[in-house]
Amino acid sequence: DAFHNFDIALCAAMSDTELDDLMHDEGIIRNHSKIYSVRNNARAVLNIQKEYGSFDTYLWHFTDNKVIDGKWKKPEDIPAVTDLSRTISKDMKKHGIKYAGPVITYSFMQATGIVNDHLEDCKYR
Repeated sequence: DAFHNFDIALCAAMSDTELDDLMHDEGIIRNHSKIYSVRNNARAVLNIQKEYGSFDTYLWHFTDNKVIDGKWKKPEDIPAVTDLSRTISKDMKKHGIKYAGPVITYSFMQATGIVNDHLEDCKYR
């Protein structure tokens, strides 16, 4: 609710007053720079969309549109960060995105299916 259901255009258009008012919203993390990063990152994503056609296309170009399959056997084998997540994180920073370090980026890659880290014997693999 605080961020317009993450509608990128609406987040990109948030005013300083609107963002400052969120410092009183107990339902979110009330960190000034993180709150302001939502607008910043929305604007950065809009620019990436203009450049690549979509944020999806931008992300998948790093893997040539192929899922990275870890084929892990044990949970402790699954990494928290990879060279690719470092590369994507660094590139997103070049595009102006904040608070997207390599660990967060790797988690995002897992959540979006760019990386398949289900264990080899997982029924959801």
